[in-house]
Amino acid sequence: MQTAAPAQRRTTRPRADALRNRERIVTAAREMFVELGPDVPLDDIARRAGVGNATVYRHFPDRDALVREVVCAVMDRTAEAALQALDETGDAFGALERFVHVAADERVSALCPMVASTFDEEHPDLVAARLRAERLVEELMERARQAGQLRGDVGVGDLMVAVAQLSRPPAGTGCPIVDRFAHRHLQLFLDGLRAPARSVLTGTAVTMEDLRQA
Repeated sequence: MQTAAPAQRRTTRPRADALRNRERIVTAAREMFVELGPDVPLDDIARRAGVGNATVYRHFPDRDALVREVVCAVMDRTAEAALQALDETGDAFGALERFVHVAADERVSALCPMVASTFDEEHPDLVAARLRAERLVEELMERARQAGQLRGDVGVGDLMVAVAQLSRPPAGTGCPIVDRFAHRHLQLFLDGLRAPARSVLTGTAVTMEDLRQA
């Protein structure tokens, strides 16, 4: 019995090459979803990833599973960017600014048509990734708010909608020229978030729950 346990662990642990293939597939899928939209053929994704079709289906039995993994991966990277910003001990609003620009480079806007597709939006992996990202962004905004640098009438939903709308055009729209202006326009938006506010906003601060219900 003492010799069986290590052998069992070796057979159940994913091989390094399998993990690398999975990462290549997710990376290629994200790139092609951004460029062409969520309906890009899986065969094309396999070619860009440098793997066979069978390898793609071994990791992801259908398109929904792959789309979900891409969405989770982008949310995870967005959460990591927020976490890194929270680790900064200097200017709270400056940390928020850096997070927004990093989040924009993740092409958050490309997620919109994918999240609206047919896959299960309440899948446990997706919900966990979404809640983690939202919590960290809220912490980041609250720190800037407590420092008196962020106006008090904006919420996480306001921030993420603006990042999605201003960062890049939707996937597959063929408007690469917008990329030239993305960070410029984001900075204009960020300047409008600074306290003290120079205007009164209509309505109330938008939460992520407000966006989901809409």
